[in-house]
Amino acid sequence: MTWQEYAAAWSRLHGGFDPEGAAPVVRGWIRLAYRGGSLLGRLRVGPTTVTAAGLLLCLAVPFVALLGRPGLLLGALLVLLAGVADALDGAVAVVTGRASRLGFLYDSVADRVGELAWLAAFWVAGTPGWLAAAGAAVSWLHEYVRARAAAGGMDGLGIVTLGERPTRVSVAISGLLVGGLAGLLHPGWEMTVVLVAAVAWLALGVIGLAQLLVAVRRELSA
Repeated sequence: MTWQEYAAAWSRLHGGFDPEGAAPVVRGWIRLAYRGGSLLGRLRVGPTTVTAAGLLLCLAVPFVALLGRPGLLLGALLVLLAGVADALDGAVAVVTGRASRLGFLYDSVADRVGELAWLAAFWVAGTPGWLAAAGAAVSWLHEYVRARAAAGGMDGLGIVTLGERPTRVSVAISGLLVGGLAGLLHPGWEMTVVLVAAVAWLALGVIGLAQLLVAVRRELSA
């Protein structure tokens, strides 16, 4: 599959958004996913395998966080690799012509479980359980509202909010990475950094959910 064919297929799966018109960073990331997906496709690696690998990486994060400060640094690396896998599974599905509704459902469930694992790592590092649970609830509501809106025929709901999955990936990586480094420099600081990351996760999630609800209301009123 050529890049032009991939871009057209990717656009159809993402509400008509043209990757060629995206910001340079986003366009570069999509091109990187295309190349990686093409390579995995030639190696006969299926999208489900990539999704499963990403999920396993996520589930390992809270366990390595039990190792303390070095574990937080390793956890940040695992989240990064899981994020790459999350981009590649969709690319493999498109390149190999194996995109399906079942695969989309599987990927969505894996994303939610993976995010729970990241928040569990925050909890292991000292974040209050209620805060981690609140972050998970807001993220789940964000994705649920978007899914129900799409199921209700709101095809024009293309808003990108502050609470999207890339934001959650970034917060998880930053919190674990900076927390691990801070803890190595001054024992105890890792708890503060991870706490700040958990608060940021929740705050951005609430803002994103509000943005999405406003967009849904606007769509219903149109």
